[in-house]
Amino acid sequence: MLSFTILAITFGVVFLAELPDKTALAGLMLGTRYKASYVFVGVAAAFLLHVALAIAAGSVLTLLPHRLLQAIVGVLFLAGAAMLLFKKDEEEDGVKAPADQSFWKVSGAGFMLILVAEFGDLTQIMTANLAARYDSPLSVGVGAVLALWAVAGLGILGGRTLMKYVPLRLITKVAACLMVALAGFSLFEAVAS
Repeated sequence: MLSFTILAITFGVVFLAELPDKTALAGLMLGTRYKASYVFVGVAAAFLLHVALAIAAGSVLTLLPHRLLQAIVGVLFLAGAAMLLFKKDEEEDGVKAPADQSFWKVSGAGFMLILVAEFGDLTQIMTANLAARYDSPLSVGVGAVLALWAVAGLGILGGRTLMKYVPLRLITKVAACLMVALAGFSLFEAVAS
């Protein structure tokens, strides 16, 4: 069953956490060199795979006793907030560009870039946490996929313009605050139940 509340929470948290990540910059770089729709197809497919893996991991976590699950999820959210607040800015090392502009080469390059760069990334871990927290894999999955696709689209079509108007530090701090709030709710449930 789809819950729009859980979908919206997931979208907001994942979107804000992914926006300052290297993925938007990599998408921007590929999008300036190649046809944007080709790049997006590859990037979108990789994100879909990442979310499916995260949902599967989150579903396994739900098998734990409720109090233990909430404590683990709370600690993981706190760790995610710390990672957002204390990570150093990363420069994307040169992305290996495909030799030609064919659909398969360009989308394949986007897919492989995201598949490798985002495996085990903070947003994948957060998606697994949200799936475990809310026990609504469809809502979390749809929210996470839409958020990741939105960030990829922004990066590919003009991430630099957005960053001129919205400071990266503000985006990072808002995402970290949301994660701290989610950690607080989870830890409260672990103690109160």
